[in-house]
Amino acid sequence: MVDRGEVEAAARRIDGYVRRTPSIEVAPGLWVKLELLQHSGSFKPRGAFNRILAARESGELPAAGVVAASGGNAGLAVAFAAARLGIPAEVFVPRVAPAVKVRRLRELGAVVHQHGREYAEAYAASTIRVAETGALFVHAYDQPEIVAGQGTLALELPDVDTVLVATGGGGLVGGIAAAAGDRMRVVAVEPAGAPTLHAALAAGRPVDVAVDSVAADSLGARRVGTIAFESAVRHGVRSMLVDDDAIVRARRRLWAEHRIVVELGAAAAFAGMEQLRAGGEWGRIAVVLCGANTDPADLTTETVQDLSQGV
Repeated sequence: MVDRGEVEAAARRIDGYVRRTPSIEVAPGLWVKLELLQHSGSFKPRGAFNRILAARESGELPAAGVVAASGGNAGLAVAFAAARLGIPAEVFVPRVAPAVKVRRLRELGAVVHQHGREYAEAYAASTIRVAETGALFVHAYDQPEIVAGQGTLALELPDVDTVLVATGGGGLVGGIAAAAGDRMRVVAVEPAGAPTLHAALAAGRPVDVAVDSVAADSLGARRVGTIAFESAVRHGVRSMLVDDDAIVRARRRLWAEHRIVVELGAAAAFAGMEQLRAGGEWGRIAVVLCGANTDPADLTTETVQDLSQGV
């Protein structure tokens, strides 16, 4: 179990390596946390730096460097951290990973392996590579250092009652829950086509789910991490499901109304906010916009089409 003390220790460790991203009030009582401005375009460097720096401190960082498996964002974070720290990195991604993410991984100097159609297949291939090379494995979401590092985001939030977090493997929501404790309500927003935490809470343990969502490139884990699940149960995290249409609409709305470009996974949290506010009183709300590794061309085209049709 990761606790607030470990999150605070992670914040000290990664200070100077990650950005303190801003939160802005876009409507009375509604803030968005612009974590999309983080290095590499998502929140993931927080955990990646914490994992690698902790290994270096303990003398456990091998000359072979690091290996990661990712739908894209975790790999980008590991590649960025490795480049900053001057160590080799290999990243395994599914063949369906967005081209913009694969291109950026290579620009950061990582060796990229494209394997399988889902994160789980890329993950399996990465574990074989770790056994071959002895490299340090940096998990996308289910290691204590990763969860604690992601949780440092919560230490930067404004004074709110509720925070909404897009959730796939659960590293971010698990870390935020650990950091927040009973200070605020934490809502995990998941695609209906990839309900990892939702299914785990219903079953009483992490279970595999089918993955079929427009946000699968960043929220496409087959099961929630054990650490995230335990943190969610301990701190009473609520799971909320949003369908793909709501995610797409939320992404378009963020652009049309606020000129904020996010990836579909990040838009899921904003879609959850719209559903939450329509259904009851949740006080002051912060929505974590956790990533922007997307091609904005399709967003602009879609928005122009919507406007021309009066949507």
